Amino acid sequence: MDHRSEIREFLTSRRARITPAQAGLPSYGTRRVPGLRRAEVAQLAGVSVEYYSRLERGDLSGVSDHVLDALARALRLNDEERIHLEDLARAAGPGPRRRRRSAPRQVRPTVQRMLDAMTDAPAFVMNGRGDILALNALGRALYAPMIDAARGATPNHARFIFLDPRSHHFWGDWERAADDTVALLHAQAGRDPYDKDLTDLIGELSTRSDDFRTRWARHDVRQHHIGSKPIHHPLVGDLQLTYESLDLPTDDLTLVAYGTEPGSDSEEKLRLLASWATTLDAQPSSPGGASIRR
Repeated sequence: MDHRSEIREFLTSRRARITPAQAGLPSYGTRRVPGLRRAEVAQLAGVSVEYYSRLERGDLSGVSDHVLDALARALRLNDEERIHLEDLARAAGPGPRRRRRSAPRQVRPTVQRMLDAMTDAPAFVMNGRGDILALNALGRALYAPMIDAARGATPNHARFIFLDPRSHHFWGDWERAADDTVALLHAQAGRDPYDKDLTDLIGELSTRSDDFRTRWARHDVRQHHIGSKPIHHPLVGDLQLTYESLDLPTDDLTLVAYGTEPGSDSEEKLRLLASWATTLDAQPSSPGGASIRR
């Protein structure tokens, strides 16, 4: 990934979605592109056109928090987009390019024990690229199609969604799952643009999937801590699951746990899945570095 291109395309895409009327500006002349002109964004942000043009060319080095605040207001960024802009500016800062400490390829034993203690809820740990590094027994049963699709390698959300046809049946709302996954990868790219594994993943998906390439060009960013997901499991059928995520900052990983509404049909189906999970417990861990055992 080219960091300057990422900055340029993010700012351009945010500018293109705002009309002059939405920004409280008069509209005049023929507009060759949608949204605001550079001069209008500069006016709203209180900076010169030359300075904003420099920023939109991909040069955020030395930009102040005050200017970032003004840009966020002018471009009507939400909280997640504002964080992404800050990440892009931080990565563009002076000094040599510094990669973050490489994310671990397996979880610490204490994290695995915490997962194992969660016997009533599917749970897993993943990194910012969407690699699933560890699951509990019920999580392994729930994600059995994704694990099977990995063929012994580390399961990855994005590869499953965009490269395996089974994902269209597994995710009850495939379009939303695809949108969310790409938005999460974009957010990760802003935090760590020099992560080679992430760059390789994005390159692979861009080459092999039109659906991914189209979504990547939108430059949407998102972080998901709570929500719901419809899943169609090949064994128990349709499940409506809620989820909560917990950051593990020491490891730069995220723990995600699913749940159901008490007394719901999904709760009963999850119990059935838990019974099946006991038959998977004795199976060996998958190779490829992922601790996808119980």
